[in-house]
Amino acid sequence: MTSLRIVVALVIVASLPATPAPSAAQTVTRGPYLQIGTETSIVIRWRTDLATDSRVRYGTAISSLDEVADSATVTTEHVVTLTALSSETLYYYSIGTTTGTLEGDDADHFFRTSPPAGSTRAVRVWIIGDSGLANQAAANVRNAYLGYPGSDSTDLWLMLGDNAYNTGTDTEYQAAVFNMYPSLLRTVPLWPTRGNHDTIIAGADNDYYDIFSLPASAEAGGLASGTEAYYSFDYANVHFVCLDSQESDRTPSGPMLTWLAQDLAATAQDWIIAYWHHPPYSKGSHNSDTEYQLIDMRQYALPVLEAGGVDLVLSGHSHSYERSFLLDRHYGLSSTLVDSMKVNIGNGRPSGDGAYLKPTRGPAAHEGAVYAVAGSSAQTSGGTLNHPVMITSLNKLGSLVLDIDGDELDATFIDHTGAALDSFTILKGQTPTATGRAPMASLARLSTGRPNPFGAHTELDYFIPVAGRVELTVYDVLGRRARTLLDRHEREGDHTAAWDTRDDRGRNVPQGVYFAVLRVAGEKRTQRLVVLR
Repeated sequence: MTSLRIVVALVIVASLPATPAPSAAQTVTRGPYLQIGTETSIVIRWRTDLATDSRVRYGTAISSLDEVADSATVTTEHVVTLTALSSETLYYYSIGTTTGTLEGDDADHFFRTSPPAGSTRAVRVWIIGDSGLANQAAANVRNAYLGYPGSDSTDLWLMLGDNAYNTGTDTEYQAAVFNMYPSLLRTVPLWPTRGNHDTIIAGADNDYYDIFSLPASAEAGGLASGTEAYYSFDYANVHFVCLDSQESDRTPSGPMLTWLAQDLAATAQDWIIAYWHHPPYSKGSHNSDTEYQLIDMRQYALPVLEAGGVDLVLSGHSHSYERSFLLDRHYGLSSTLVDSMKVNIGNGRPSGDGAYLKPTRGPAAHEGAVYAVAGSSAQTSGGTLNHPVMITSLNKLGSLVLDIDGDELDATFIDHTGAALDSFTILKGQTPTATGRAPMASLARLSTGRPNPFGAHTELDYFIPVAGRVELTVYDVLGRRARTLLDRHEREGDHTAAWDTRDDRGRNVPQGVYFAVLRVAGEKRTQRLVVLR
């Protein structure tokens, strides 16, 4: 089933004086939440108990929300589009009516516009699937991510369907989405897909398509699909494609896959990431050899995606985590897998079998893709978990974290405690060597501290040969962690980090011998440090 929504609203932008006093007659009951973030615009939605007009105040400083966007439509479902924004810029905002502010005017209400399409910068994406139970498990998965390094710089997040159990009613969405993720919703654009539990519910403002604003008209890049059921968008050098495996026509000549082929042919982005609900490969709580929606997506969608140069495919539905090796042209049952379909059967880890290498920067047909099932963000349901394309199959609660920077994509599955249980790296523009590892012009280096010994402060110079995640940690002589100085993505080249002799809790460490350990691109470097008091 496809759905096309056309929203017409009067929008007025002007400079205003100081923020008026809040209105006592109206209460925000949902949101605010961010939709369709682009380089120059964003949609801000919220719900109120009483119907009124809408106003968003915004600006680049909390103390100066001197721009406004108004909608004169009297409603409880407020949808306001901010336009003429600057790209890759941090904005603060408040929501309310033309006569009062209801929420905002603080450091907790902000958004950052997208970088220009095709630009290179570090990108963080959070991915959850089958998260819609509104239970403690979902809360634990959420909290684990919010405590994970880099979560405060999340650029966007994806929901892989079954966002609200059991049938996707408005009440279920309130509990499972809006009450569960309020801080993320008001600061990070959400890009969802439908699952089999996100069904159409009769009545206004009461189903998936009423709740979300999605780019049917290519508002965020890609080609217009003409429907909110499936769409595409660009963020930096990544092209995202959301398909509908639940209700839309999945046949090769149908509208969705016809649009998909055209959309992929039109993009020149470095990375292509596709997502939908029903996984093409799974032996979790659902079996991709026997269920027609899973079979259809494998037989019909995958040939189009792989010919278009897809790099990563994400799905939910099975309540587990499953992740493949680098794969191409496997469109049949699990028993039909042959060696020619295995582009790289390693684990994809720089510290293990080596990263997955793809020779071409940008889209290129049939260089391989990784397929991941991330449907355990609120429950686990077992299964045989033995699909032959999978490197890792886990009956564990968790979510998937993507970090993309230039020609490198790093993916990490973290469980509900924050532990990293699986990871892989894809490097583009690099031809595999005899060992399968990325060629490096030089090795990682870590200098001794400047000064060393030292009393209160030292600096450590380091060199990383390949852009990617860098960890720099200080340990005492017993191997106990004293301080994490770095755990983030950085570009290749020379860098400097500082240590003020404090531990992770902000306490001064005792004098003595410590070791700084640098981990990057599968390498480890160590330097001895001496603290004198």
